[in-house]
Amino acid sequence: MKTAPKSAMWRRSGTAYLFLLPWLIGFAGLTLGPMLGSLYLSLTKYNLLNAPQWLGLDNYRHIFTADDYFYKSLTVTFKYVLFSVPLKMAFALLVAIALNKGIRALGIYRTVYYIPSLLGGSVAIAIVWRQLFDGEGLINHFLAWFGIEGPAWIAHPSYILSTIVTLSVWQFGSAMVIFLAGIKQIPADLYEAAQVDGAGKLRQFGRITLPMLSPVIFFNLVMGIINSFQVFTPGYVIGDGRGGPVNSTLFYTLYLYLKGFSFFDMGYAAALAWIMLIIIGLFTSLVFVTSRFWVFYGDGKDGR
Repeated sequence: MKTAPKSAMWRRSGTAYLFLLPWLIGFAGLTLGPMLGSLYLSLTKYNLLNAPQWLGLDNYRHIFTADDYFYKSLTVTFKYVLFSVPLKMAFALLVAIALNKGIRALGIYRTVYYIPSLLGGSVAIAIVWRQLFDGEGLINHFLAWFGIEGPAWIAHPSYILSTIVTLSVWQFGSAMVIFLAGIKQIPADLYEAAQVDGAGKLRQFGRITLPMLSPVIFFNLVMGIINSFQVFTPGYVIGDGRGGPVNSTLFYTLYLYLKGFSFFDMGYAAALAWIMLIIIGLFTSLVFVTSRFWVFYGDGKDGR
């Protein structure tokens, strides 16, 4: 008596798993398999030419106790994340609020502002940025009209990181589009009620806009942190490709790349990759844990 329903359930499950099979094969072959392979290589000494030699935790021990470049690359990356993520989100939110004022041809403006997000991570844009901020570039020529002598933006270790952060902020389009969609979902009667109560624009922004946008801010913050920790192309192209000048562009991913593909120390590079995965996981978890205190969903499931 129980065989028929069970058989029908297996047929339904089998159909579902059949549709999932291509994704499962891709996940196992392209994600899970390489990750497990990388975890194994991180415990070995491997240079592509010889078979991996088992080292245990020696790679990790050397990274944490004897590798000054590891801490330097972490410092540069943390600085980049600390400045680029909040600046990019703030700029995207301001532009989204401006575009929500009922201006004409909103679609054109939205497309124009979104284009940098599509092109910003490319090598070509990084080269253009390098030319703009070169000592004889367009930015310094513009400053010279006002009698200001611009510094060597990409040749001086004190300025090059700010140049790369500027490039990141310029790619605000993706976050802006998401903010704009979130702003349009805020009920207009909330602002009307606030105006009746005498609340000013600044108070409306702090008491209505920000709380109602908190799920969108949460999403953009998580994505911004993950993407910023993986920055590579600007540091490679705008810098000299080896972390210069004076290791000021030695991002973590660039150091990992140099270890793996310049020094062919694949085991060490794999260990660096796993440490970065753990760091990103910790920061993402921190945002998720704290979200219950500042994310408002409006359905009684705040921060969950």
